[in-house]
Amino acid sequence: MRYLTFALTKGRLANKTLELLEQVGISCEEMKDKDTRKLIFVNEELKLKFFLAKGPDVPTYVEYGAADIGVVGKDTIMEEGRKNYEVLDLGFGKCRMCVCGPASAKELLNSHEMMRVATKYPIIAKDYFHNEKHRSVDIIKLNGSIELAPIVGLSDVIVDIVETGSTLKENGLEVLEEVCPLSARMIVNRVSMNMEAERINNLIKAVREIL
Repeated sequence: MRYLTFALTKGRLANKTLELLEQVGISCEEMKDKDTRKLIFVNEELKLKFFLAKGPDVPTYVEYGAADIGVVGKDTIMEEGRKNYEVLDLGFGKCRMCVCGPASAKELLNSHEMMRVATKYPIIAKDYFHNEKHRSVDIIKLNGSIELAPIVGLSDVIVDIVETGSTLKENGLEVLEEVCPLSARMIVNRVSMNMEAERINNLIKAVREIL
């Protein structure tokens, strides 16, 4: 029997995923060692392998078959646009993708004037403004704290993930429009879904039952 390999998003999502898998009888003791230098963790008994990766890399590992199954945020799936099957909404890591800015930007949002949008998610932002709002905008890709952009005048609004909204409030910004709700999703490699249909479907079924 071949190993089934899981790619998990480092940090909170990986911890939550492991807790969830333990509820369906899948554990990986090696991963609980906080000081380990290992990159790949194995459960010999169940023929499973696990590794941790940065969020944006997870869909890539899955698409190319380096992992059969991945767990990653919906935002990353949308931004990366990889060819995988999205099979389950795991319900944790909930937040939303929003257009935010100062209250004064509301009018601009509803006009057809050219507008500058700063974001870590240029593909999601472009898709929203072009396909949902039917307007062209100037998208500026940033990597750091996006809230800074409208404050220093780099952009009119931002497109970013909002959990509580407290960072926005502290900086005089607010949610102007919601783009979409987000949460952690399970994705599966297309070939694996055919080759390992029984094992993967049993896993999906078991997880779905506890959700």
